[in-house]
Amino acid sequence: MSKEENPEAFYAKLKEQLLETTQWPSEYLYKFIVLSDLHKIAEIEAIFDFSGAVIKTKESSNGKYTSISINVRMENPDVVIAKYIEIGEKVEGVISL
Repeated sequence: MSKEENPEAFYAKLKEQLLETTQWPSEYLYKFIVLSDLHKIAEIEAIFDFSGAVIKTKESSNGKYTSISINVRMENPDVVIAKYIEIGEKVEGVISL
């Protein structure tokens, strides 16, 4: 089952897994892939602005895509999921890993 087919079930399972495997608050690593478009990268970075996040980007070998890794301290699984949803709503064509 993918997030696109049933987002509620996907996020419910993710929340359950995060509660079982992590003590909160905790560091969380987000990973995204977007087209190498400075505007899209900036949109993602802005969502994590002022959160103390460590953001690293790496362009693909052909330069078409950019991977973005964001390490940030999160309070609980609900906050983690809220960021995924916000990114999905605000940044067109983003792939969450």
